[in-house]
Amino acid sequence: MTNTDDDEPLAPPADIPAPANDARATKILCANCGAELFGPHCYSCGQPVKGMVRQLSSIVADMADTVLNIDSRIFRTLWPLLVKPGFLTNEYLAGRRVRYVTPFRLYFFLSVIAFLVMQTGLDATLDLSKGPLTINDESSISSAQTAEQVQAQRDAALAGLEQAKAAAATSARAQRGIQKAQDKIHAEADKRLEYLKQVDEAKAAGKPPPPDPQTLKHDDDFNLEIGGSKWDPKTSPIAIGWLPGFVNARLNVLATHMVENLPRIKNNPKPLLLGAFSTLPQVLFVVMPLFALLLKIFYIFKRRLYMEHVMVALHSHSFIFLSLLLITLAGLASSAVSVSAPWLSALLGWVIFALGWWLPIYLLIMQKRVYRQGWFMTVIKYLAIGICYTILVSFGIVAALIISLATT
Repeated sequence: MTNTDDDEPLAPPADIPAPANDARATKILCANCGAELFGPHCYSCGQPVKGMVRQLSSIVADMADTVLNIDSRIFRTLWPLLVKPGFLTNEYLAGRRVRYVTPFRLYFFLSVIAFLVMQTGLDATLDLSKGPLTINDESSISSAQTAEQVQAQRDAALAGLEQAKAAAATSARAQRGIQKAQDKIHAEADKRLEYLKQVDEAKAAGKPPPPDPQTLKHDDDFNLEIGGSKWDPKTSPIAIGWLPGFVNARLNVLATHMVENLPRIKNNPKPLLLGAFSTLPQVLFVVMPLFALLLKIFYIFKRRLYMEHVMVALHSHSFIFLSLLLITLAGLASSAVSVSAPWLSALLGWVIFALGWWLPIYLLIMQKRVYRQGWFMTVIKYLAIGICYTILVSFGIVAALIISLATT
């Protein structure tokens, strides 16, 4: 019996399953806008299918996949970054981007790794018990009031240095630094003993004693002048008229920290240097766009977009960070094997020498290959940009030192 137009369509028997390829059974809709989904993201609103509310194992797997993907591209990126000047920049500007780490991610990755390693190396170099800056007992020697106190403090300081000098792991470089520190302590003790002798002679002659060099030194520690008078947080504070009151108050707090830190910094500069070094990544991050602006100005007739110069700046700084990272690692390795394997230390010294010379040569070749200008104009602009950039970085380093001195 056949159906007529007015009859209801016959339903399939209950024991016959629906077709597996029925589109109505496999359609997936976006939970946000209701549009049909055809991939991992909604074409209509852009919301991803996967959210954070799912199995932890799935999230960990995605993170591992992301890290491995980054690592694989890093291995394809680091070698040309080191030995092929301008290659990565030209590849990126030509549209071949997916096979390499993006410029900003490369800059961020190398800056973090390089500064962590360099700060570790700087910390080891400035170790007060193993380096030329071991003068923390000098202040007590300079303030001693009797010859017996000078001799006792001198002997105690030298004994500690002798223990460090006798350590088997102390490198030749550290040995030289310890010897310099010992010589400095001897000189400071002799100077204090000579002053105390002058005091005794003045007392015996009934004359006033000569001024204490230690007191005079502290009087000249900080001589910031405000309005023609010496700065004082109460009587003559910093008060810049066009700044809000809370900013002036903060400047006075920072100036107070600087005054308090200066005597300690003279005897132990390690916190200041480490503090300044920790702010250098932020300083260079601010200077990097200014470097791109310099490129824009010097190559204004090339009619390139500012962001193209930013790509050049990112790759240039990434190479600088990579070079500094390799130089620091080679230097640490050279110090570690200087006693046990002098030949290897000498070889690493040549590696450091080669990397140091390759850095400016690389940047010159990169500038030539990216902007495709004659060698004469390239060298002239390279030198001019280098001078301007050196001035910018110098201001940045001074700012980092001041910030470190005021906040350490």
